[in-house]
Amino acid sequence: MAYFAKLGTGNIIEKVISINNSVITDSNGVEQEKLGSDFINKLYNTRDVWKQTSYNNNIRKNFAGVGFQYDQTRDAFIAPKPFNSWILNEDTCRWEAPVAMPINDNRYTWNESTLTWDIVEV
Repeated sequence: MAYFAKLGTGNIIEKVISINNSVITDSNGVEQEKLGSDFINKLYNTRDVWKQTSYNNNIRKNFAGVGFQYDQTRDAFIAPKPFNSWILNEDTCRWEAPVAMPINDNRYTWNESTLTWDIVEV
C-alpha cells in the first residue's frame, strides 16, 4: 500500500489515506508520487495537495499523522511539539527533551515544570 497525507491550511495534515501501489507505478515499474496525488484528486473530485508518506520512514523522515505539519524546506512531516522546552532534532525531525530520558527499567513521564523526567508509579 501507498500512503498519502492531505495538506490543509499551514501545511497541517488533515487526513492520511492508503491506495494500492499499482496506482502510483508507471509503465516502467517506477513509483511516481504525482500519479498517486492525481488519482486521489480525481477520486475525490478535488485539487488538494497530497504528499506521500511512508511507515518505514523511507521518505519525509516520519509517517504523517493528522495534526502533523509538512515542512517544505526539510521535506519532512513533523509531529506537533509536545512541550515548549523540547527541541527539534534536525536529522530526524522529531522532538527531543532537553534532558535525555534515563535508560533503565523504570517508566518515566516528562515534567515540563521542572524540566526533568519523573518516575511513573505503577
